[in-house]
Amino acid sequence: MSTPEEQSTGLGEAVPPTGEEIHLPGPSLLPLLLAIGITLTLVGVTLGIALTVIGLAITIPVLVRWILSTRNDIEELPPGH
Repeated sequence: MSTPEEQSTGLGEAVPPTGEEIHLPGPSLLPLLLAIGITLTLVGVTLGIALTVIGLAITIPVLVRWILSTRNDIEELPPGH
């Protein structure tokens, strides 16, 4: 008989248990917001200080939030991953 971890393929051979689970981050708007902030900052460098300030006001908080979110995701991974 096969163990609960093994499943039958119907051909009499056992399938080994699955390997390591792949971790994928959840969907996020942070990359899009960061791209918008960087774009506004760079356009503001050539057109005027107002767009630069708006771009930086978007870029810096989004970048900090993205880094903190990634750090939290990494902390939730199993040890040795």
